Amino acid sequence: MSFYLVCGQAAAAPPPAASEHLPTARPRRYPSDTSDVEWELIAAYLPAGGSGERGGRPVTYPRRDIVDAIRYLDHNSCVWRALPVDFPPWPTVYHYFRTWVRDGTLTRLHAGLREQIRTAEGRNATPSAAIMDSQSVRAAETVAKTSRGYDAGNYLGRLVMPGRPGSGLVLDGMAG
Repeated sequence: MSFYLVCGQAAAAPPPAASEHLPTARPRRYPSDTSDVEWELIAAYLPAGGSGERGGRPVTYPRRDIVDAIRYLDHNSCVWRALPVDFPPWPTVYHYFRTWVRDGTLTRLHAGLREQIRTAEGRNATPSAAIMDSQSVRAAETVAKTSRGYDAGNYLGRLVMPGRPGSGLVLDGMAG
């Protein structure tokens, strides 16, 4: 099956290896920073950027620093403007985050890592079933408001695949 059939777009160039990305000089000081092993796994899913067939400016900030900044935001639940100064400027980090969400890069990253984990555990690469809490999923707009339930303390906004504690894998970040 071609990449076009799966994602609905033309096949891209082969994924770049971690060595093809601009190296980082930023010290690893936060718990949310990627380790070298994590970066080796993640780098293949991220575009290396820079001058290519379509042109563009040379890369200014290493992609690893961008990923570390996004992970820092997620880990600390802070606002974009509160990024520490040793990360790239927040508008740059936000630009990459928004671009990667819109073009499907983060979805492909998540799906690829989920498949690697499942394969390493000796399971099928794609999940065949999931369990969800019906109180955590909003009713469709076609359902009358009088029959819709709302549990403010239980709404998750995403479907999570249960497993070992701490290993829940998101099936669809757009649910809810």
